[in-house]
Amino acid sequence: MNRRIVIVLFEGFQLLDMAGPADVFAAAGPSSGYRVEVTAVRAGAVTAQNGLAVVVDRPLAEIDGPIDTLMVVGGPSTPGQLNDRELLDGIVRLSSLARRTTSVCSGAVVLAEAGLLHGRRATTHWMASGWMRERYPSVEVDEDQIYVRDGDVWTSAGVTAGVDLALALVGEDHGYERARAIARGLVVYLHRPGGQSQFSTSVGAAVPRDEPMRDLMAYIDANPAEDLSVPALARRAGMSERHFSRVFTEQTGRSPGRYVERSRAEAARRMLEVSDHPLDTVARETGLGCPETLYRVFRRHWRVTPGDYRRRFHSA
Repeated sequence: MNRRIVIVLFEGFQLLDMAGPADVFAAAGPSSGYRVEVTAVRAGAVTAQNGLAVVVDRPLAEIDGPIDTLMVVGGPSTPGQLNDRELLDGIVRLSSLARRTTSVCSGAVVLAEAGLLHGRRATTHWMASGWMRERYPSVEVDEDQIYVRDGDVWTSAGVTAGVDLALALVGEDHGYERARAIARGLVVYLHRPGGQSQFSTSVGAAVPRDEPMRDLMAYIDANPAEDLSVPALARRAGMSERHFSRVFTEQTGRSPGRYVERSRAEAARRMLEVSDHPLDTVARETGLGCPETLYRVFRRHWRVTPGDYRRRFHSA
């Protein structure tokens, strides 16, 4: 079977968004039927964010069907592409000719702008997830998933997650034994442990408009082992508990309890990255109390255990 894969590029795209999936499809071998081609609004050299150029033989307007898989890449220049009607209309046209439509990284934002994610669940790079959620309220953005399938539309998280996406596509087409063999050859996970949020660095709450609330958030982040209960924080803010909870939630988008837990989890994560302290010490010094609570919090927020996280991200 001929499985034609068309990857849409634009100036300033992330090269790995294209190269990672392309290598996965190539590793599937000739019997897989995959044939990868690239396109853009105009033919010629398209320069990636890192300065390397990819040569496009045929522009978007000259690509016709049938297409097995349409893939739209992302990159730092994504915001600048959202007013390019030639690009967006071309993607819509090619999507109508494709068996499935996919995106890598912030390519999901391009799909959303083109109207192809309306009413769908999707993911994107964690750095773009908040912006995407605000700009496209009709899209259900799941910022933690490595990739998301919603019918015939697949979206992936940031950059290297395009490899995870491509492996999943191969698994669907040819079975997961072949996908597993490709993953081994490329020295990557077939199913990456945990979600995308383990790579993010943001606590995710909004910045309060009032300075006292901003100061209180800074205090919470700097003192995870202190008493950060609602009564203690309300006293520090000079408010009643009920009024404090309402104001904090209104200005940050999170309840005090949820913010404190996430802040402590971030503090624990930093300790795991830079220290060799045992887990009971990490839990105690970050206000989580005991290793069991530390474990539960890590699993809830990042879908990995503290031990797994330390093995991946610890620096001597």
